[in-house]
Order: sequence, then structure tokens, then C-alpha cells
Amino acid sequence: MTRPLSTIDLSQKMSKEESIERVERAQRRLTHLRLFTAGLLEPKKVGPAILVLFEGFDAAGKGGAIRRITAALDPRHVRVVPVGPPSSDELEHHFLWRFQSALPARGAMTIFDRSWYGRLLVERVEGLIDHDVRDRSALEIVEFERALANDGNIIVKFWLQISDEEQLRRFLDRKNDPLKQWKLTPDDWRNREHRDEYVEAINDAIEATDHAHAHWHLVAAEDKHYARAFVLETLNSSIEKGLSSLGYDVPVSRGEQYQDKS
Repeated sequence: MTRPLSTIDLSQKMSKEESIERVERAQRRLTHLRLFTAGLLEPKKVGPAILVLFEGFDAAGKGGAIRRITAALDPRHVRVVPVGPPSSDELEHHFLWRFQSALPARGAMTIFDRSWYGRLLVERVEGLIDHDVRDRSALEIVEFERALANDGNIIVKFWLQISDEEQLRRFLDRKNDPLKQWKLTPDDWRNREHRDEYVEAINDAIEATDHAHAHWHLVAAEDKHYARAFVLETLNSSIEKGLSSLGYDVPVSRGEQYQDKS
């Protein structure tokens, strides 16, 4: 059986020049789409909520991809939610409870830098949940996302994949750069020791939660230039498809053509 991560072609590359050009073009398109969904182009016609999830190995480039999304938007039109370990109070509730307040309203956009998938990844690998809880949690996530989609949310999920060797190179780069050292934590090094377990957990999570309402987009992130362009173009095409499926007339950006990368 072919597992999801094994289908990702990590040899995908793009020149810096091409990446910058495609990122800038995609950012202009995203600005147009975001103004449309916010109801700022057609008064009193507010579009759906946009919910974007980023997961991936440490140092896979989630932050860089998110920065290029937010750079295209007015800060009032996007919210970024970094997700860390649950607090003691949050642990007393259902694991999805702590995400409720950050969900976007209609016409709004929220980006989660890590998400409820920590339940199926770090909590599984750390032995904090057993097999029964893991399987039940996966079903609950699917139902949660389906409910959001049925309520008119556009959900876009990204997994950023890098090799073990590339991750180590990026870790060492951070370790040796005073301005990047803050990004590297003892937990990052410890997680590397459990990479095989994470790979198994990730494959299982993707297989269990890739569904019609919220597909996973698997990103070859070995080359940052390729990954950044792919993420932005895929986000745009996903928003366009979501708008179309919800009955909206997708706005056309004059003079721009975009490739569907999903």
C-alpha cells in the first residue's frame, strides 16, 4: 500500500527568480479574492469564512509560507493563530474546545500555524492517547471539519514535507545564526529522534482525515522557493473552487492567469 508521504516528490525545485515572480502574481490574486470574500468589493455581499491549516515537520517552512500569504493582505483581513501545547485549563475540555474561539466568522480568514492535528501527531507519538482515543479523535476531526464546511467555511489544509537530511541542515543553520536561534528548541531536537514514529502518525492522520470537505495538500518543501509558490497558488485555487461550490461567481483578476496546483 502506498502511503501519502511517499507520493511527495521532494526533488521539485524552482529558481528564486521564478518563485518571486509567481509568488507576487499569486499574492495579487489572493488580495483580490480576499477583498471579495470580505465583502469589500460588492457592498453587503459577504463571502464565506476561509480557514487555512499548516502542519509539517519542524523547520519545514510553515512560517515562511504564512508570511507570504499575510504579506498580500491588510492585517485586518487575516488572523494568524500559533498553536502550542494545551494549557491545564484546556486539558479539562474536549480537545477541539480550545480552537472554537479562533474560528473565522463569515467573511473572515484565519490561518492556524499547527492545529487540532496535534491530537493525532504529537499526542500520539508522546503516548498521551491510546489507539482507541486516536481513532475516535480522527473521526471527530472529520465530523468537525464537515460541520464547518457545511456551514459555509472554505477549509484548506497543508502538510509541508522535508527530508531528514534537509531538516538537520536547517536546524544547524538556525543553531549557528544568532537571529534564528530562537526558532530552535530542545523539543525540536527531541522530535527528530522520533521521526519514524511521526512519519507513521502523519500517514495515518492524512489517510483518516482527507475527505471531500477538506482535502490535504501535500507540499514538497525541500526547496523553499518551490514550496512558497505552490502554497500560494494552491490556496488561491482552493478558494476559487470553494467559492464556486458555494454558488458564488468567482471574480476574475484582469490580465492574470493562474495554474491550478492542487
